[in-house]
Amino acid sequence: MHNSPCVLSLVAIALAFSLTNTACQQLKQFDALYGCEANPTGNPIGGGEGYSDIKSTGDFIVRTRQELLDALKQAQDGQVVFVPGDVEIDLGGAMGIRIPSRVTLAGDRGLRGSAGALLYNRTTTGTQFVTDGEYVRITGLRIEGPFAGGELIAESATGIQTTHFATEVDNCEIFNWNIQGVYTGLGASQVHVHHNHIHHCQRSGYGYGVVVYSSDVRIIGNTFDYCRHHIAAGGAPGCSYQAAWNYFSENCTSSLVDMHGGRDRGDNTDIAGDWMAVHHNTFAGPKRAIGIRGTPSQGAEIHNNWFSQPPEETNASTGNTRVYNNVYGPDKTPQEMAFEFVNAERVMRPEGFSDRLVPIINPLGPQAAP
Repeated sequence: MHNSPCVLSLVAIALAFSLTNTACQQLKQFDALYGCEANPTGNPIGGGEGYSDIKSTGDFIVRTRQELLDALKQAQDGQVVFVPGDVEIDLGGAMGIRIPSRVTLAGDRGLRGSAGALLYNRTTTGTQFVTDGEYVRITGLRIEGPFAGGELIAESATGIQTTHFATEVDNCEIFNWNIQGVYTGLGASQVHVHHNHIHHCQRSGYGYGVVVYSSDVRIIGNTFDYCRHHIAAGGAPGCSYQAAWNYFSENCTSSLVDMHGGRDRGDNTDIAGDWMAVHHNTFAGPKRAIGIRGTPSQGAEIHNNWFSQPPEETNASTGNTRVYNNVYGPDKTPQEMAFEFVNAERVMRPEGFSDRLVPIINPLGPQAAP
């Protein structure tokens, strides 16, 4: 028996309505929560002690650099390369280490007080780890680069680079990468960067905790400290991200979170990505919290955040950006009125907004990989 196209269409519509309705209900239950402190993710902001999904062993257990490199060459779908918590491995000179599709590189950060194995490079420029396929996971490790300061130097270093689908980076400490800690490049999508402590990525002119050049990146439950921009995005068409339940420290030398625009790229447009959803974050310090250097083509929504600055100093955009239901200052003073950016000016919307600009998304981030 065959279903008609009409019946199949009705089923698809019903399923889409059900998923959208569920996502709306999920968002609504967090309407009265502000900043990252309420944290409904089930794991500590920044990961570590109390994190729920910690590996304690693997298919390959490695203690030296050569063992690590050999294991990553041999590992197959679903296998785990595990580095015990007391291990420190010098990866200087071994750049561009590839992690195969559906392979997990893991440590035990947070397990019975473990800081996690230390994979460090204090001498060599370039990119340390590169994904080599979809569903790569990097978890529970300390990944240290060679440059902690903000000096403008010729050398550059990146911790992790992905250009693939569904990369997951979680429960790691990622630090001293002067260009960027985590880079999501063209070709990547549905990347999940969550419950990490990312710090000291602050080279002058660069210095990013997480960089987004791809679509549908979810940045959830992290702590950021000592970055030039904690999150930055290239802003070309197709670029989009959700930032939620993060703590953005005051130790930032430029705007804490941003989306570049056409003027930055020199492409004669004002496009600043497809969409941004920035909600339930805590923004500390005097620098501008969110800088959108153009107009997102679908839109940006900024809500349920806790900002240290007053409303007129927290956000900038040229258009298609809505700001509502946030709190400000040490006393969490409620936002008096919703507003949106039109032609780079704030326009008050006392009636609020009845529709959504950005896709209906799971407020806690994507589900686990199959």
